[in-house]
Amino acid sequence: MMITISLDQLSRPQPGGIATYVRGLVGGLAALEAGQLIGLVASDSVDLGELAITPHRVGVPLAPLTRLWARWPLGVPREADVVHAASLAGPFGGGRRTAVHSVAVHDLLWRDEPDATTARGRRFHEQRLGLLRRRADVRVFTSSPGLDDRLVADGFERARLHRIHLGVDDDTTPDSSEAVSRLLAIAGVTGPFTLYAGTREPRKNIERLLAAHARARTAAPDLGPLVIVGPSGWGSVTLDGAVVLGRVSRAALRGLYRDAAVVAYVPRNEGWGLPPVEALAQGSRVVASTTTPSVLDNPEVDLADPLDVEAIAHALVRSLDRGTTDEARARRRASVAELTWRQCALDHLAGWRCE
Repeated sequence: MMITISLDQLSRPQPGGIATYVRGLVGGLAALEAGQLIGLVASDSVDLGELAITPHRVGVPLAPLTRLWARWPLGVPREADVVHAASLAGPFGGGRRTAVHSVAVHDLLWRDEPDATTARGRRFHEQRLGLLRRRADVRVFTSSPGLDDRLVADGFERARLHRIHLGVDDDTTPDSSEAVSRLLAIAGVTGPFTLYAGTREPRKNIERLLAAHARARTAAPDLGPLVIVGPSGWGSVTLDGAVVLGRVSRAALRGLYRDAAVVAYVPRNEGWGLPPVEALAQGSRVVASTTTPSVLDNPEVDLADPLDVEAIAHALVRSLDRGTTDEARARRRASVAELTWRQCALDHLAGWRCE
């Protein structure tokens, strides 16, 4: 079976969680030896690292390619048995006459947080969702709890929808604590630290997190400074008081998760939320917002109302009581052990094979 997957997200300025999903899905499918994996990329160079997929360069820059994919499956091999769009960018057709076409719809955040993107971005997402509503031949994979019901209310047939589960396992070896310390020392951090990982944009609520962290640190100095990693997204975010590292390697990120006093992630709205479960997989203490679906039912996480600075501050202080013993860290890792990219790949295979 030839499975074609769009890899355009890996070339975008803010790859975000979709890029993690793409890499995880490809890794899971490769481990299962599910078939021949072909990755569609624009003419722009993209670093696939050790990703076990054969790149197929379309030869068109990313922006026009995204527009073309709305009506023309440019670059999709004629031999493809499955054509999977990892995002609303597409493509939504092509391949064999009997090919299965699918798309991952991760959230409706452009509706939930309209000010967190541009008017052009909102129009793009609404137009693509409308296109998919009309394309009954395209199967829709969702990872966010409750999203199926919202899509049905929006006119999608429930039979088209297939629930998938994202993973947190990763073969990347975390940087050593010594390497993490050297990275932080360059930025002036020499002791404990609190970590935020993710795109820097208004929806992620970083300004309230900063205010809450400043309050909490007066009562709990062991929180250390707030260290922020991840790319800059759309919209202005004030970062006064934070130590901003920007983009870091996957190995460095996993090391930072492991060594942080607390990992804090309190977005106003979220489709699922990979950073907190990735942190738990490293045994880290986690504070998250009550709007982060990935950890809502996880007893190892301290939750807080994202709009309540005092509540976030209390959660940060409270999280330190969870301790860092081997037993405590093992409990946190065990709480997300079932979230694997192998299972994510199996979910996709089930959706592609069902009649």
